[in-house]
Amino acid sequence: MREAHGLKQNQLGTMLYCSGSLIGQIETTKKVPTREFAEALDQALGTDGLFSRLVVLVLRSQLPSWFRPYADMEAKATYISTYQSQVVYGLLQTEAYARALLAVEHPHEVDEMVAARLERQRVMEREDPPVLWVVLSEAALLQEVGGRDVMREQLARLLDFQDNPWVNTQVLPFSVGQHTAMMGSFNLLRFDNDPDLFYAESYDQGHMTANSSVIKERSVGYARLQATALSPEDSATVITRVMEERYGDQS
Repeated sequence: MREAHGLKQNQLGTMLYCSGSLIGQIETTKKVPTREFAEALDQALGTDGLFSRLVVLVLRSQLPSWFRPYADMEAKATYISTYQSQVVYGLLQTEAYARALLAVEHPHEVDEMVAARLERQRVMEREDPPVLWVVLSEAALLQEVGGRDVMREQLARLLDFQDNPWVNTQVLPFSVGQHTAMMGSFNLLRFDNDPDLFYAESYDQGHMTANSSVIKERSVGYARLQATALSPEDSATVITRVMEERYGDQS
């Protein structure tokens, strides 16, 4: 498309406020484009959304192959219930928080993987976003990921969703003791016209099933988690306190 417009790499780079070498790296697949880059290309070359459509496929390809089936179903769900034992759910992560997490085991692919995670989050920006209900272990608030500034920004991000009617966050405090999710994090997806799905993952694979017995057992377990956790209002109070006392200015 660049050549069809009679442009050299550095000329297109100038139009997009980036270097010609970046254009070359993306053209030769050495670097993965962001959605913002794709949208800027469409505007610069008048391609009627071509690159914006293609970038969805490109970014999806950066997800682990075993995770892609879940990501596809997550994007179609009308109701997402998740219990997170250690980290903030991916759809609510800030870029800095996601980068710190992904850089631990994927330091050479972190830009691409962060871009893919941010693309996943676009489901929450739709006109008809899914209902997202998050039960978050207190451990996720206290486990410092990326440093104090990153954590403060991440907890503030959670508070930003307080006024969003489709997003609810409950904190499960340590004081509850044993509970129905001691085996670890899991998600439940509901759809308008398809069976519910249960999802959990290990280090190298995800497990997704529509088995009715599993759905029934985990749905009851999740309801008990919701009943045991702090209310969304009290949870916001706890998140605010942790943000200020643990990650605030302590000079």
